[in-house]
Amino acid sequence: MMNSPFGNKSPPGGPKYIIDFSKALANEVKILLAEVGKLRDEKRALEFEISELMAIKAKHSGPGAMYASGWMPPPPAPEAPPAPEPPAAPPAPAPGGWRTVHPAPVPRRKLMKAVTAPPPPPLAAPAPPPPAPDLPAWAQWRPNPLLNPGTAAGPTVAVVVPPVRTGLFGMRTPPPK
Repeated sequence: MMNSPFGNKSPPGGPKYIIDFSKALANEVKILLAEVGKLRDEKRALEFEISELMAIKAKHSGPGAMYASGWMPPPPAPEAPPAPEPPAAPPAPAPGGWRTVHPAPVPRRKLMKAVTAPPPPPLAAPAPPPPAPDLPAWAQWRPNPLLNPGTAAGPTVAVVVPPVRTGLFGMRTPPPK
């Protein structure tokens, strides 16, 4: 009778030496299958190469072969008429599309008047009305007359700095009590 921790029963996979032998045998089978696959691929490549060589040999020998000993190249084609003469040299390139435009000459009298005339005084824009303290912040907005294109006096406009406001959206509201 065998003394084992399982009593009379053997372990589920059999004795340990059988399990180890099965693992080693499985590894060997994997290696052999890889080698057989490699040999099969090499055999296929050699068969293809042999078939190509046989096809070339068939072209060189046998009745009606393309490269038989009596084979001659086809007779040359009759000469074609001479090629027409090349066209004359291309015409000179056209001038570019960009042109320099010179301003029209200004008479001296007008030029002298423009230089001696004093510049017009800058117009003072009306200041925006101050915000009403009893209105909510959104209702205090007024359009800036300096930005209205209808009231622009000319190229020189006095810049009016708006009053400094605290908070992002107007006056701050007091915290709740």
